[in-house]
This record gives sequence, C-alpha cells and structure tokens, in this order.
Amino acid sequence: MSDAPDLYELDRAAALKLWVVLSRAHDAIARRAAEDVERQGLSMTDFAVLEVLYHRGPLPLGEIGDRVLLRSGSLTYAVDRLEEKRMLRRRPSAEDLRVTFAELTPAGRAVMDRVFPVHAETIRQTLSALSRTEKREVTDLLKRLGRRAAGLD
Repeated sequence: MSDAPDLYELDRAAALKLWVVLSRAHDAIARRAAEDVERQGLSMTDFAVLEVLYHRGPLPLGEIGDRVLLRSGSLTYAVDRLEEKRMLRRRPSAEDLRVTFAELTPAGRAVMDRVFPVHAETIRQTLSALSRTEKREVTDLLKRLGRRAAGLD
C-alpha cells in the first residue's frame, strides 16, 4: 500500500475548501452591499430592480426577474412596492398585450442618480483587495464555474 496522497481525495478536499471560502466571501461582500443599499433607504430587492432598469432601460417584467434572480411573485411584490413609491411605472407592450414593461419614473431615476454612484464606490472599496487584473481573472474563473454548475459548458 502506498502512502502517496490519493489525487481524487486531494481534489475533493480542494473543491470543498473552495466552496467554503467562496461562500464566506460571497456572504461578506453581499452583507456589505446590503448594508450600503439599506443606508440609502432601499432594500436589496428594490435596489436590484431599480438598478437593472437604470442601466438597461424599460424591460418586460419577466426579463427583470431573470436578470435579478427573482421569482414571479417576489418580483410582482417588489414592482408593486416601487410603483407605490412612484419610482417605476408599468406599461403594457404595444406589440404584445400579454407583456408588461417596467420603467423608471423621473423620481426613480433621481434616486438611482444619487444611490448608484455611492453603491458602486462601496463595491469598489469592498473588492479593493484584488488588483484590476486579478478582478478580471476571478471574474473569468467564476463565469467558468457558473457555466459548469449550470450544465452549460
């Protein structure tokens, strides 16, 4: 019997360690982002919906849900809340009446003009432990992991 390490066991241990480190890093970064957004008077869900509309313009509700990873019921609740606050409005599609778009109102755009730059700086500072090159490398690696996990590679 050999005392040499089993390569499968070493790979499994490395994968488990990566999972723990990745989970803890995500939790710490997400917590910091949420604290920043909440200091600005928004929930993370509301911010996510506003942010995608801020950067992409009017979108069908289903696409917003896909982009911000919200199920239909949660998205409807968030859109209702933001519509009550007059930060966005719904509008039916001119081409397909089954489709409803959401778009920022001037008040919603004003909120994001104030909140987004502060949030972007918080994220920059939170991730400042890595150089720009390292951020790109980690981004590429995480995309590859995500595609494999989703069965897309």
